[in-house]
Amino acid sequence: MSDRSAPHASLSRDDHAFIFETIPENSRVLDLGCGTGDLLGALVEEKLVFGRGVEISADGVAACVSRGLSVYHGDINEGLSEWTDGSFDYVILNQTLHEIQRPLFVLTEMLRVGDVGIVGFPNYGYLPVRLYLLFSGRMPATTDIPYAWDDTPNIHPFTLRDFDTLLDRMDLSVIRRKHLPETGVVPSFIRGVLPNSLAKNCVYLIGKKRPSVGDSAGPERDIRRCT
Repeated sequence: MSDRSAPHASLSRDDHAFIFETIPENSRVLDLGCGTGDLLGALVEEKLVFGRGVEISADGVAACVSRGLSVYHGDINEGLSEWTDGSFDYVILNQTLHEIQRPLFVLTEMLRVGDVGIVGFPNYGYLPVRLYLLFSGRMPATTDIPYAWDDTPNIHPFTLRDFDTLLDRMDLSVIRRKHLPETGVVPSFIRGVLPNSLAKNCVYLIGKKRPSVGDSAGPERDIRRCT
């Protein structure tokens, strides 16, 4: 019998593994920009979630359908009018936010149809990216940002600090966050102090801020916070 709390064997990416571990069994999950369905498929098969996806690529949709996944061919920039408020427990937007035209609108829609948003993105404040630009004088091209400046889908590149500022502007709360990778030559306590320089990728769990009631309303969300 498989251990459904452990990462799915096919999830080689650390951001996928973290999201997989985070979502409980039998949850209602919407995956925006689900690609070929690797993460969504693992959640449906192993966590028995009620899973739906949205993908703009016809090839991606075809790959998902061939795996038996329920995926809608559409553009998330146009909203999520197919679903009513609170239709999902978790809405995933992984490695997609920097590619969409209306990021604030999409984040708002995520938290309209879902209780918790899971947002993963490459951190353009990552130190090697900064050094590449400093010493080469050219736009960075790395394994996580592999595009030339004139042929890139990345229209809103941003850093971890930019995203924190955006959440404050939108009055959204951070439930939990993960800075990736977790291993490397830099000690973990230093990575925790300087995440905007040392985190290559980030995954945030976000939600709407809830009004505090006495002393018992806020701490539950804070206790799940991590760096």
